[in-house]
Amino acid sequence: MSNTDRTYDLVVWGATGVAGRLVVEYLTEQYTPDDLSLALGGRDETRLRELEAALVAQRSGWEELPVVIGDATDSESLRALAEDTRVVCTTVGPYTKYGTPLVEACISAGTDYCDLTGEVNWVREMIDRYHDDAVDAGARIVHSCGFDSIPADLATLLVQSFAIDEFGTHCDLVRIYLEDGRGGISGGTASSVLEVFRAASTDPVARQTLRNPYSLAPRGERDGVDPGAQSLPRKDPLRGEWTAPSPMAVVNERVIRRSNALLEYPWGREFECTEVVPIGSGLVGMVGASAVSAGLGLATAGLTFDPTREALRRFAFPGPGEGPTREEIENGYFTVRVLGRGTATDGPFVVESRISADWDPGYGATARMLGEAAMCLVCDRIDSPLEGGILTPAAAIGDPLADGLRRAGLIVEVGEWDPNQT
Repeated sequence: MSNTDRTYDLVVWGATGVAGRLVVEYLTEQYTPDDLSLALGGRDETRLRELEAALVAQRSGWEELPVVIGDATDSESLRALAEDTRVVCTTVGPYTKYGTPLVEACISAGTDYCDLTGEVNWVREMIDRYHDDAVDAGARIVHSCGFDSIPADLATLLVQSFAIDEFGTHCDLVRIYLEDGRGGISGGTASSVLEVFRAASTDPVARQTLRNPYSLAPRGERDGVDPGAQSLPRKDPLRGEWTAPSPMAVVNERVIRRSNALLEYPWGREFECTEVVPIGSGLVGMVGASAVSAGLGLATAGLTFDPTREALRRFAFPGPGEGPTREEIENGYFTVRVLGRGTATDGPFVVESRISADWDPGYGATARMLGEAAMCLVCDRIDSPLEGGILTPAAAIGDPLADGLRRAGLIVEVGEWDPNQT
């Protein structure tokens, strides 16, 4: 069956979960049935029908939303799902536990796929096991299409594209700044975090994936000059202020390096990227950066060992199905700023990109990011030489994803850096 001969354009798998429901709500608000043939996917038909009824009552023009029943552990039902749609958008994690059969089904059916995973150990497994098969099938398997890792990955692409267009060369250094933000965490996200650390404690490959800055690069290309994530307070080489390590660096930096490799190194093999949290200048900035670094170190240590990881799961993290309230989602916000430094024939330059939103980054904003990534795949709004494989947002979709985020209400900007306005 060809990819165009499908019943649905898009199935949102896990539609009744915290993140899945937000994605479906966004899509049915932003688009109409004329734009999109959408189905709700999951294992609980009763809950799916209840969601359908609520959305039909709330959304003008949506008279029905078909329901697709399956099970994340049942390969046959997942194969039927994948064969019946052009794109699968999944929010069902932890992906290490539930994600692999759906990836297999989508590759087998030649169906495009996008998800929210930040589980780099699992992404590494998908690369090693299925990248070549996905290329042969023409299936775009696009991981990390939420706050992990669209802002960092796409903003880096925008910086590099602007530098090449305006200055004739790429940036050899990129710094990603997680400037500010407020948001909550759901039980699903907590389970994914715990799963990454659990895997690293028992699996040498998972442990090596977290240690090697190039662990998501293609086979045979998993080394380079980049030293990897910042682990201590440091004065920033571009902004001159004190910075602390970013908790998201372990995911975002590896995704960015994979983008560069998949696109055949348009940013050079000496390219370096680092994600940090800017704190401030002077003694106050140094003390603040030290405190944040120490806190992150303690949290990492707590997640590394079984007894403390279990205690965090029971007493600190939300349970399955729990998540931020609607008010918390609406009152959240984030800003990710990327600076890229390069040297042109007439001297050095610095380019800036910024992606920000006035919603909780992990839920309100992520629902829009994932929804627009899915719509780019559905509508073939793609600026990429890659027609299949285990891909990143920047490498799989490219610049059209920035337009999608703008349509969704996010701020996406790029231009020359003015340090007086940072």
